[in-house]
Amino acid sequence: MSSHTAIEPSILYFGTPVVLLSTENEDGTFNLAPMSSAWALGRTVVLGLGRDGQTARNLLARPDLVINLPAPHQWPAVERLAPLTGRDPVPPTKAPGCRFEPAKFAAAGLREEPSDTVRPPRAAECPLHLEARAERIRPDLSGDCVIVETTVLKVHAAPGLLIPGTHHIDPAAWSPLIYNFRHYFGLGPELGSSYRTETPRTAGVG
Repeated sequence: MSSHTAIEPSILYFGTPVVLLSTENEDGTFNLAPMSSAWALGRTVVLGLGRDGQTARNLLARPDLVINLPAPHQWPAVERLAPLTGRDPVPPTKAPGCRFEPAKFAAAGLREEPSDTVRPPRAAECPLHLEARAERIRPDLSGDCVIVETTVLKVHAAPGLLIPGTHHIDPAAWSPLIYNFRHYFGLGPELGSSYRTETPRTAGVG
């Protein structure tokens, strides 16, 4: 007999890195959006995005982007972005409480920093930036999301993350911000929770 319990969780965010995607809007301004469905294979980073979001709309028309990776202590900036969208009017598929905000960088408290190879800017305060281009965009099996395959063109790293004299990230110096069943973690105790969490907050989390 199995010692496990069969369950039906509402989401399957079982611990994935948070990234902030900067893309170009139709009017030449820039959108910044958090997401947690990203994984890398070589120089390819695969992203899973909501079909109706501004990021997906931007990438279909203008494929350049920056994949910004925040550090654990920056989870409040990510959470400030979580209930915002660059779409006006707000799509009905967005979560309750979501509202339109055109100035996403300012809303997050982050600065735009020019990129070298793409038009969208980098989020200056994030320790890692991946300038990239969306090469293929296709619907997922549910039809609610799109799967975006990107090629990384250039990587920027904060100096403190590098092993001196190399192009290697020091894993002892870098800790990704992890989205774990709608709660934020680094490589350690919980740091905070998303406004969309359906589980109780950990005692003592401020």
